[in-house]
Amino acid sequence: MGLKQLTPHPWDALDPNLKVGDHVKGKVVVMADYGAFIEIAAGVEGLIHVSEMSWSQHLRSAQDFMKVGDEVEAVVLTLDREERKMSLGIKQLKQDPWETIEDKYPVGSKHTAKVRNFTNFGVFVEIEEGVDGLIHISDLSWTKKVKHPSEFTQIGADIEVQVLEIDKENRRLSLGHKQLEENPWDVFETVFTVGSVHEGTIIEMLDKGAVVALPYGVEGFATPKHLVKEDGSQAQLDEKLEFKVIEFNKDAKRIILSHSRIFEDVAKAEERAEKKAASNAKKTSAKKEDAPMIQNQAASTTLGDIDALAALKEQLEGKN
Repeated sequence: MGLKQLTPHPWDALDPNLKVGDHVKGKVVVMADYGAFIEIAAGVEGLIHVSEMSWSQHLRSAQDFMKVGDEVEAVVLTLDREERKMSLGIKQLKQDPWETIEDKYPVGSKHTAKVRNFTNFGVFVEIEEGVDGLIHISDLSWTKKVKHPSEFTQIGADIEVQVLEIDKENRRLSLGHKQLEENPWDVFETVFTVGSVHEGTIIEMLDKGAVVALPYGVEGFATPKHLVKEDGSQAQLDEKLEFKVIEFNKDAKRIILSHSRIFEDVAKAEERAEKKAASNAKKTSAKKEDAPMIQNQAASTTLGDIDALAALKEQLEGKN
């Protein structure tokens, strides 16, 4: 025997005018990680999948949005009366933020975002629900060499960003953090000129050389041959030394340094000065040796002239 057969099936009693796009109200009767079942009429339930609860692309649990017993309003997304299945959505009650993304978040605009996730190449942030963006690791700081985003910020933290590019098709913004400040490398170009000397501290030792912390929060790099000190020893981690700039590249944000070049250049300058002094001394000595010969020539010429004049005088007197 059956009892339910005494009444029509709830789906047969469902409003025949109900269609896709209509708004319905109901109560949450069952929760699962993937969604929530909403009873819109006695015995008629629809599923709101978690992906239809928010425009955000971040994977979240349905429990983050609702719980059993909640009264909710939803939009009918699919309706299959024969299979007696219905899917609902609540994010459709709000406008898709990407429809007007260029107006609300134009290129160059500045906003506060929340850090959602890290990758080796950048930080994923959310400006508002459904509007995500990526800050590439190279756009975090003008001066600091960030190896991993976790060195710069943390998940859940707020971060100021500027919109660099809009990818509406893939629903992703390209964002920058360092662009909120003036590019200090324009100033560094006048400070760290090639040949200038600055005090620096070795903050990291690598196989190819050392990272050196310079004034104004900028970092430079020195290869092992440029870390040799005047006594022949090698510079060590945390050691503070004078460094000479041997290369400056603003576009690549690269400063190449040398400690050994400082005393090497001094030695070369002293060597050049000694050679010049020796050359000048040699020239002075040569001039002194030539002086007596010139004087003798002058003296002989003078005596010869006197004899000629005397002879000419006697000849004139004889004629008279």
